[in-house]
Amino acid sequence: MSEKYTVKPDLVEILVCPETKQPVHLASGDELAKINARIAGGDLRNRGGSAPEKAFDEALIREDGTVAYPVDDGIPVMLIEESIEL
Repeated sequence: MSEKYTVKPDLVEILVCPETKQPVHLASGDELAKINARIAGGDLRNRGGSAPEKAFDEALIREDGTVAYPVDDGIPVMLIEESIEL
């Protein structure tokens, strides 16, 4: 059984997009489902050009809704090249 990780809400409150400095929010179930459907379809690449290795358990979405940052084992990966355009 795999352990479920969750980004702490107080951490999400202080995180911002490194590119635009906009706040981010934890992706909803619907937002994650859309991202993971694109990953499963093989038509999603991060901004560094690589396909995500697995479906996202969690992600942070930029305030404008156009960019997502993956969360790996409860740790936000706030690198522009790891982000995906939605």
